[in-house]
Amino acid sequence: MLQQTYRTFQEALFSSNPLVRRSVLAGVLASGLLAITLFIGVAGPVLALAAAAAIIGGVLILNDTHWGFVALCGVVFLIPFASLPFSIGFKPTFLDLALSALFFVWLFKLIIGQQEEFIASPLGLLVLLFMLLALFSFALGLTHSPANTFLLRRFLEILIGIALFFVVINTVRSEGEAVWVTRWVMLAGWGAAAIAVIFYVLPQEITVGILDRMARFDYPGGFGALRFIEDDPNGTMRAIGTAVDPNVLGGMMIIVAALMLPQLVSSQPIFPRWFTFAMWATAVLALYLTYSRSALLGLAASMALLAVLKYRRLIPLGIVGALLLLLLPVTQEYVARLVEGFAGQDLATQMRFGEYKDALILIERYPLFGVGFTGTPDMDIYLGVSMLYLIIAENMGIIGLAMFVAVMVGFFVMAWRAWRRGLNVRMEALLLGYTGAILGALVSGVFDHYWFNMTYPHMTVLFWLYVGMATAVILVSEQDQSASKT
Repeated sequence: MLQQTYRTFQEALFSSNPLVRRSVLAGVLASGLLAITLFIGVAGPVLALAAAAAIIGGVLILNDTHWGFVALCGVVFLIPFASLPFSIGFKPTFLDLALSALFFVWLFKLIIGQQEEFIASPLGLLVLLFMLLALFSFALGLTHSPANTFLLRRFLEILIGIALFFVVINTVRSEGEAVWVTRWVMLAGWGAAAIAVIFYVLPQEITVGILDRMARFDYPGGFGALRFIEDDPNGTMRAIGTAVDPNVLGGMMIIVAALMLPQLVSSQPIFPRWFTFAMWATAVLALYLTYSRSALLGLAASMALLAVLKYRRLIPLGIVGALLLLLLPVTQEYVARLVEGFAGQDLATQMRFGEYKDALILIERYPLFGVGFTGTPDMDIYLGVSMLYLIIAENMGIIGLAMFVAVMVGFFVMAWRAWRRGLNVRMEALLLGYTGAILGALVSGVFDHYWFNMTYPHMTVLFWLYVGMATAVILVSEQDQSASKT
């Protein structure tokens, strides 16, 4: 009886009749709202609001997989570290819920036949091999360092974040869908930038008060949550927003600003140009306030790529930005920090060089598959280094790093060929935006490790979301070109 009821509900929820589908959704929403109304009296308004958002978001995702990307972008950009205020043996994060909902609906539709084929793309095999190598290295690492629940969950988040590539290319199958998802990526990124700037300009007491209220969702609170250059509370504060770490926020702003860059000069932007400029300027300001040198270099690399390939009008914008950075009195501290970093004079750079040296010792001892993700077999070495490529080699060995490089080379080759063949104006701007953002992330990865780090699984999710979206744009364009020829 229960199975028959569930089958009937499932058929109605995914019915091809819009009236039936909307009626079922309305009933589910009404029931959810009634339950939340009762919940308010028991748990309080904050938890009730979170429950309401979760139910409404869940229903939307069930109705249309693309709403899952909206939820995912909202979580990854705005509340990446937030956990549910209760435990089920562990505290699930909002990121866990968003990824689980997105994967569940996609796989469910694949099983019941609503999606008739599984698309791997020319890049899919390399991505799958990289995932299998990560799984093998993780299992190998368990022989010397057992995993606890926390490490196991974080590794699964990393693995699922990489697998997001397949979800994206299988669900974003038209130009309209690519534009729709990109709009939400840009809006969520702008939201993260705006929060970071607001937190920065507010008095520290108010910012700390807001973070304290977020502590019930496992966000760090108190004045210790604020970050300063060289960890000196009397020095210059660095923007963190809700990203907790200024370097992580800087990495976010690289890919947010880089994605928006082509929209500033494209003849067919997906938002009004003035609105895009406002979002882009907010993202660049947030990046600047992080005082992250790697983020600044990453954004510069993105802008250089786009200017060289297509958008020459970005060159004056880059020149103006460089002059402002060099000449304005308020930016001289930033310039001095850049010079110190390149010269290796500041403490942070010297510590980074020390971590590089320690990482090379570890890789020399365990060159093929690394030491896994849970710990090291020797007491005199440790996991953790301020570089994306060395942390991959530590975790997965030279073989794992080679596979990651192969994936990235394959991606850029595929993007280059698609661009040379030609895309329509709107899709070209999307492809170059995502590709420039990925290049910026890889450049920043020379100095930072958050794109592949179990402490920041949402950054792995963001990276592979962008790789998936760029690949989806390529596949959709190829599909449209083939259809036009026939």
